[in-house]
Amino acid sequence: MISSPVHRRMSWLGATAVSLAWFSAAPIEAATPITPKDVVYQVITDRFADGNTANNTPAGFDSTLFDDPDLDGHGNGDDLKLYQGGDWQGIIDKIPYLQGMGVTAVWISAPYENRDTEILDYQSGGGIDRWTSFHGYHVRNYFATNKHFGLMQDFEALKNALHAQGMKLIIDFVSNHTSRWLNPTNGNSAEDGRLYEPDKNGGNYVFDANGNPVDWNSDGNYENLLANPHNDVNGWFHGLGDRGSDSSRFGFRHKELGSLADFSQENAQVVAHLEQAAKFWKSKGIDGMRHDATLHMNPAFVKGFKDAIDTDTGGPLSHFGEFFIGRPDPKYDEYRTFPDRTGVNNLDFEYYRAATNAFGNFSETMTQFGSMMTQTSTDYIYENQAVTFLDNHDVTRFRYIQPNDKPYHAAIATLMTSRGTPNIYYGTEQYLTSANGSDIAGRVFMQTETAFNTSTTAYQVIGTLSALRQSNDALAYGGTEILYSTNDVLVYKRQFYDKQVIVAVNRQPNVSATVPALNTTLPTGTYADELGGLLFCSSNTVTNVSGQNKITSFGLSGGEVCVWSYNPSLGTTIPRIGDVVSTMGRSGNTVYIYGTGLGGTITVKFDTTNATVVSNSDTKITATVPAVTPGIRNITVVKSGNTSNTFRYDVLSDDQVQVIFKVNASTVLGENVHVVGNVPELGNWDPAAAPEAMMNPNYPVWFLPVSVPKNTTLQFKFIKKNGGTVTWEGGSNRSFTSSSSSTGSSDTTVYTWQP
Repeated sequence: MISSPVHRRMSWLGATAVSLAWFSAAPIEAATPITPKDVVYQVITDRFADGNTANNTPAGFDSTLFDDPDLDGHGNGDDLKLYQGGDWQGIIDKIPYLQGMGVTAVWISAPYENRDTEILDYQSGGGIDRWTSFHGYHVRNYFATNKHFGLMQDFEALKNALHAQGMKLIIDFVSNHTSRWLNPTNGNSAEDGRLYEPDKNGGNYVFDANGNPVDWNSDGNYENLLANPHNDVNGWFHGLGDRGSDSSRFGFRHKELGSLADFSQENAQVVAHLEQAAKFWKSKGIDGMRHDATLHMNPAFVKGFKDAIDTDTGGPLSHFGEFFIGRPDPKYDEYRTFPDRTGVNNLDFEYYRAATNAFGNFSETMTQFGSMMTQTSTDYIYENQAVTFLDNHDVTRFRYIQPNDKPYHAAIATLMTSRGTPNIYYGTEQYLTSANGSDIAGRVFMQTETAFNTSTTAYQVIGTLSALRQSNDALAYGGTEILYSTNDVLVYKRQFYDKQVIVAVNRQPNVSATVPALNTTLPTGTYADELGGLLFCSSNTVTNVSGQNKITSFGLSGGEVCVWSYNPSLGTTIPRIGDVVSTMGRSGNTVYIYGTGLGGTITVKFDTTNATVVSNSDTKITATVPAVTPGIRNITVVKSGNTSNTFRYDVLSDDQVQVIFKVNASTVLGENVHVVGNVPELGNWDPAAAPEAMMNPNYPVWFLPVSVPKNTTLQFKFIKKNGGTVTWEGGSNRSFTSSSSSTGSSDTTVYTWQP
């Protein structure tokens, strides 16, 4: 039986208090969630720096799975399928290096225990590849650390060291699957996929003073089997086999990704365990979570999962996830609306795709890249919270695609000045490349490949533009306007009220271009290049021509990038909202509002309802979501008779649980079945606001898990949509009462469509 959430919290906080006292007499407060002012740096923990060679081969680990053929205790960086030795102490050691580059948040590999046995891939030619779970995506026990990275006291030390420097900590978190349970290279023979948990005392997990599991029952083990896909008596896994070529939503969400044992996120026991695990790591003082494989997850689960985490003690975290698409893609609408439906923002794969094509292989023009930026600014409701990137652990290293320094630097400068929150993949600043275009080849061991040089041009570009992102709100909060574009040149403006940044980019390394005079709202005067000529630019002037201010015509040499900034004070009288974290929650939740003019005597409103202001300064407000009618509400800040711009916030009806709606309904080509009902989560009877189309792997039976308020009697009906045509079923409203448990999940009967 799952232990009481209240008792669990007391158990964890007790262990945390002891461990913090062990390391520091004055615990360091957690930093805040990331905002668009931040620059995130993604570290594959095993592939960054080895700060403690003692954990390279933990007790019981097969030492031949550590890449150390010369037996000197250090990873060689030669066999990238094996562990290399990077750990949390290595990250701590490199904090000054990261600070010098302007990094304000560090995203690390999943910190918990992973499957630690060899993974064998049988090759068609008769060979066998040996792999490890160095990447952290094969969970074994959510409540113990990955011993290759360190013990819990080492994790606490990393968190404290980052927070001491005002830096934030984001962890990878995998709630889609455990490890591979069938081996597709060996006739789907049985493999692993098992999930474990620590020993319990009276229903609560037991940890030592440092927060590590203990052998409480003296059976010689620190963990106990909780769920096994090979004997799944409690239905923890879908068990439907690999997705293969099934491109349906059902296939993506219910079948397996790479034969990884796929959690049944509709199962209340699974929900309870995953929420418990996420809250456990939140209690350690993290600032955000990057959610793995959100494309393959049940959005109803994700919505409730995020809500449970943010409602727990400590306020909202940053949440972004891997909804991996590549346009043109029929799932694009599902991708772009995922943050609005779940509260978990996206890693911006659309930005990645366009940047790869424009700056990497030159298969798209700069005009097309500019169109992507403005189109996605319209498509994404929270465009500045999307986490932009040039490459990461799942794709080809950008340096492999673009070996020429000039377009490479231009791409970095554009990333750092574009809408969104930029993420730098470890080693991009050191020009790390790979032996081939695979993702694994890009996961090189930075310690063996570089000297962590702080004088590279890429390092300096990132650091300089990070400082500008923090000082000029136009980059963090502003909109995007394209001022000029050709196949190879792009000039764009970022603007937040009177604050502006103008960026001019020539991607061609050896071909110069001339940009004509451009109309501008900048005041007349001379503007220095914020990069100080790092990418060949100098100052430019704005003059008045016949009553119109114009940026004087200028040339761009090969690879030249210009960044001109206008950063006037907006004063402290008029409140202006730049960003809000979180964008979804319920009455009583904490919400952070960022911008300018937010200090002094203010009122925060959700539509017309006043919120409680907990604290405020000129740039940040901490408030509490008021008791207000659930649904989409506009946040405003009122000060001295001045009302700010609005910011969209989704107020949930209550603690979210799942109801799996089911109906037997015949349709014609083009028709889809939806459920609509009397709460905002069911669209408030508005077909346009109804949840996504139901799934029909066993047509004519349709089903859909939906996140709804707990312990609520729902009134609903089914409808059919075909383009703009909506057909309502007949008869009386249907009724169903959701679970009273905060982690509950309920199935309706299979209703029959009422003609």
